[in-house]
Amino acid sequence: MPDLTFLLQCITCVDSTTLRRLTVIVSAMLAMTGRVTMLGISRWAEEGGSYRTIQRFFNTDIKWDKLHWEFVKYAFLDLNEVYIIAGDEVVVTKSGTDTHGLGKFYSSIRGKVVPSLSYFTFSLVNTTTGASHPLMTRQQLPPETKPTVEVPVTPKRGRGRPKGSKNKNKSELVLSPYWLFIQEMLSSLLLIIGIDVRYIVLDGAFGNQYAYAMIKKCGSQLHIISKLKCNSVFYLPFSGTYSGRGPHPKYGDKFNLRQIPESCLKDSSTENGIRTDIYQMELLHTLFPQPLNIVLILKTHLEKGVSSQVILFSSDLTLTHTLLIRYYRLRFQIEFNFRDAKQFWGLEDFMTVNETPVTNAANLAFFMVNVAQALIDSFRQQNDKFSANDLKAHFRGLKYAAEVLKLLPEKPIPSPTTGY
Repeated sequence: MPDLTFLLQCITCVDSTTLRRLTVIVSAMLAMTGRVTMLGISRWAEEGGSYRTIQRFFNTDIKWDKLHWEFVKYAFLDLNEVYIIAGDEVVVTKSGTDTHGLGKFYSSIRGKVVPSLSYFTFSLVNTTTGASHPLMTRQQLPPETKPTVEVPVTPKRGRGRPKGSKNKNKSELVLSPYWLFIQEMLSSLLLIIGIDVRYIVLDGAFGNQYAYAMIKKCGSQLHIISKLKCNSVFYLPFSGTYSGRGPHPKYGDKFNLRQIPESCLKDSSTENGIRTDIYQMELLHTLFPQPLNIVLILKTHLEKGVSSQVILFSSDLTLTHTLLIRYYRLRFQIEFNFRDAKQFWGLEDFMTVNETPVTNAANLAFFMVNVAQALIDSFRQQNDKFSANDLKAHFRGLKYAAEVLKLLPEKPIPSPTTGY
């Protein structure tokens, strides 16, 4: 097992006092039970971890983006591996009215809008091992409520296109503040890590033209991988003869997803009475400025005759269907980061209300996800089933053993042969 103090010495973006406090807090969080609050941490902390010290740490401005990257680079980065960036939102329920950024956000777990805090997180995913490492977490503030203003009723215009209107350039979309917020995050992250990452993987909620435009503005070499709605409409490129008048046609015939040519079939398999067909095509969508790499996964229940489909897409037209499906599946690894941060490291527990402590509490939870992964990897060299619960039990046992040894009248002398 690596020494915890030595493991954290790779962090150079904070001063020595903050690093010493962070080491004490990490040791306490690995051993503690119950809710992860400032009071709970201080009760489990060793010397140098008083409640006032914990408060000072949570009220310190910390460059968490650089801190996350320094630790991930030291503990996990292998330049011979291929990495992708996964992004998603996480919602943390909160009560009261005073917590910074508290608003009404949609919780997918509860299936409704709840009083909560919302964070957007980017993580670095190793495509070989599937491990996801959170790198950047920023809080999303609720939109400001504007006073209702009576809008004058305008007469309904007639049918057809208004006279004098012009075509809009789909590659120059005007992004809303929400998309500009994510764009700024992604641009900052790419500057910090400085490694070659080509694919940004987002879930189906971000499978639209705005996410496409946002990623392209962060770098022409970047490509999006996401999911489209199952009722999306696609077109073949125009292959007819130009009439000589007007603009050159771009869209050809509508593509029927239920009558796909056999030449597009890439793989087919049958398991438990369900046949899975995988198709790959290069198609046009009216909301995207460029052709898309479409992968259709069609599942058919052979006995009942019913079928369902999933449509994945990428802006990289050279990406194979195997890699596209694999990279999109790896996106789900960030959900395990959210689960661990909530279940073990206090993302749901913190009770701070001001901006700096709230930011520090959320980032500390995700930092602990990376620390726990580094420690668990060392234990799994002997036991491949070692989990986060086992890790906390191990450090809790060390804590209890140290407290028992303090009760002895004389300090035990380590054996010269074993060292214990």
